[in-house]
Amino acid sequence: MVVKKKAVKSKATARKKTVAKKKTVKKAAPKKAAAGKKAAPKKAAPKKTSVKKAAPKKTTARKTAGKKSTSQIGPVPGIAPYKEKKGEEYMNEKQSAHFQDILLAWKRGLMEEVDRTVHHMQDDAANFPDPNDRATQESEFSMELRARDRERKLIKKIDESIRNLDNAEFGFCEACGVEIGIKRLEARPTATLCIDCKVIDEIREKQMG
Repeated sequence: MVVKKKAVKSKATARKKTVAKKKTVKKAAPKKAAAGKKAAPKKAAPKKTSVKKAAPKKTTARKTAGKKSTSQIGPVPGIAPYKEKKGEEYMNEKQSAHFQDILLAWKRGLMEEVDRTVHHMQDDAANFPDPNDRATQESEFSMELRARDRERKLIKKIDESIRNLDNAEFGFCEACGVEIGIKRLEARPTATLCIDCKVIDEIREKQMG
């Protein structure tokens, strides 16, 4: 009988242990699941904010830029071109007065440039200690002097053209005596040769050169 009681007791203790184990397993399982959820939380992917860059505004250049005014003819601005009439006499008083205005205005502009260059050289002339600065200044002055020298020679041609106007010899070719033409004279008021004679003269210069 004693052996039976011990066997019953052992069976009861074994049952208690298994029940306790089951309880611990049941309790531990939800903890593990919860722990798993906390350990690996799903992170929401950051939304890509696409910033739209504003396209640079295209600056449209003014249409008037770079265009020559219709009132400008030859080297002198502000003088309207002469309108020839049918049957009009070549180099009449109106045409002579028109070209005289062009020549005088052109000469006046060149003289102003010469005076401006002289004042500029007098004001900016300085003895720089650096030889490079002195060299650049001298090169600039030499370029300006060459340009002014060309303009002085041009002034002499303008004076000759004005004298030809006074002597009624302006507008005729010196080589063949043909009319030079209003359009050619407006483009180059100091022209002394017609187009054909000018071409021949240039060919001769190339051959001689």
